[in-house]
Amino acid sequence: MKTLQICVASFLATCALAGEPVFDTHVHLRDYEASLLKYESEVKDAGIQLAGAGVMWFGGEHQALAGNIAAIRAGNDRLLELAAKHPEIVPIATVHPYDGPAAIDELARVAARGIRVLKIHPHTQKFAIADPRVLKLVTKAGELGVTVLFDNAGIVPGDCEDLFNLAANAPKTRFIFAHMGAANFRFWNILPLARTADGFALNNINFDISGTVWLMADSPIEAEFVWTLRNVGIDHVMLGSDYPQMSLARMNDALEKLDLTAEEKTKIRSGNAQRILRGR
Repeated sequence: MKTLQICVASFLATCALAGEPVFDTHVHLRDYEASLLKYESEVKDAGIQLAGAGVMWFGGEHQALAGNIAAIRAGNDRLLELAAKHPEIVPIATVHPYDGPAAIDELARVAARGIRVLKIHPHTQKFAIADPRVLKLVTKAGELGVTVLFDNAGIVPGDCEDLFNLAANAPKTRFIFAHMGAANFRFWNILPLARTADGFALNNINFDISGTVWLMADSPIEAEFVWTLRNVGIDHVMLGSDYPQMSLARMNDALEKLDLTAEEKTKIRSGNAQRILRGR
């Protein structure tokens, strides 16, 4: 009887969580509105209530490369127009750090138009995280109240270490490190140690766990991943899909498999993103 009660309770909890709204922090819209409508249809068909989505225009064959500021500006403008029509999305703009003053000007321009998140990708945009122009850009973002979303999938050697140093050198800028280092997620257990140093809180570091949560669920190191999430702080962790490469349904199902409390999963599914991306 006791076993049956436990099974019923677990089933009911799963059903309750399945109906929770989910905020997807990491969506690529290769074809703007057409991509958004396709994405939202797929999410609905999967039975997921979408609380919102952080969307960006560049990625895949559409890269924001240095020296192409006109194309970057046009892409940012199209995304802003889409966000005005679809209030459910949070628009995420981009620039290229190596464009120097032109990148700073474009950041200021889109911030004035309501952009609150900037995405840059050291691998696909071909820049070095440790380059002084990157620090200058992200420092300006902090001054403008813009959060900086960085790829952190371990594709670029040493990206975790470089991003740690960048966040330490730009303490007034809020960061989101996408994919949380992927298979190198262990590095981020340095945070609870670093935070013991006087004046070195590093509370400006947040993560989306798109892709990585699916890789770690049901893996031999799943428990270690959960331990890491708690070490970095559940309040700093958000769910993302990295659509169209991966689906939100796959990430949401993977999160459910982790040995986290219902409260922790709710924060990761939507609560943290609402606070960090929407300021609610």
